[in-house]
Amino acid sequence: MNRMSKKPALGKGLSALIPTSPETEVFKEGIQHCSIDKIRMNPNQPRKQFNEISLASLAETIKSKGILQPLLVRKIGDRYELIAGERRLRASKMAGLNQVPVIVRDTEEADSLEISILENIQREDLNPIEEARGYKDMLDTLFITQDELAQRVGKDRSSVTNTIRLLQLPKEIQQDLIAGELSAGHGRAILGLNNDILQLKVRAAIKKRGLSVRATEKYIQELKEGSRKEAIPLRPDPNLQALQDELSRHFSTRVKLEMGKKGGKIQILCSSPEEMNRICSLLMS
Repeated sequence: MNRMSKKPALGKGLSALIPTSPETEVFKEGIQHCSIDKIRMNPNQPRKQFNEISLASLAETIKSKGILQPLLVRKIGDRYELIAGERRLRASKMAGLNQVPVIVRDTEEADSLEISILENIQREDLNPIEEARGYKDMLDTLFITQDELAQRVGKDRSSVTNTIRLLQLPKEIQQDLIAGELSAGHGRAILGLNNDILQLKVRAAIKKRGLSVRATEKYIQELKEGSRKEAIPLRPDPNLQALQDELSRHFSTRVKLEMGKKGGKIQILCSSPEEMNRICSLLMS
């Protein structure tokens, strides 16, 4: 195409690199100018929470300075799907822009998900639950092990595992992590209890007393040692607990093991029909 061989003018500011065109025009370094109406959000975007005040501030910056970093998209038919840059896209809409600079990448859906998650993790934009869901989506979509996942995101295996385990917490506690009312450290401490009722009781104590992570760990230890008056169920024996943790990691969901005198049972928890199908496939394979 002639447009691809045309050299953009130098020394004329950002407008020289981002020409105005009705649909999509190729210019310097593979960056294109694309109509916002042609870009759809990525349904696999791991980040679900966007601070409106922060978006408004970014929108004002875009109005005065423009978009300094292009969005990353992939072409689907005659439209585009966002891979990375949803915050910039949302702010651009708030700023009233009709077009945005993009880089079109030829990528499969799994690669798109990985890029989207990695960009957010590198920018530390995800809350703990979004990060955990992102990791879980990568495990389910890319069919990789937690060791391989840890290498891809540049973290150690235990950190990735502990983050994914946050999805085993009751929904109320997960929501607190999303809202920033509890930290990931609080969530990891609460996972030391294998009883939903007690976990919610600790949650209430944290919020009522403003307990730090260290104070929460101490409070939980006292509960487990029975120094408080509440009746505390004992943790399973170490071997059973180790097996339960290993199964939870294998299935990327919460697994409960119970063993009594007359036998035992295994519970594998799932939150959707799709997750049940995934677990069944693992069991049958």
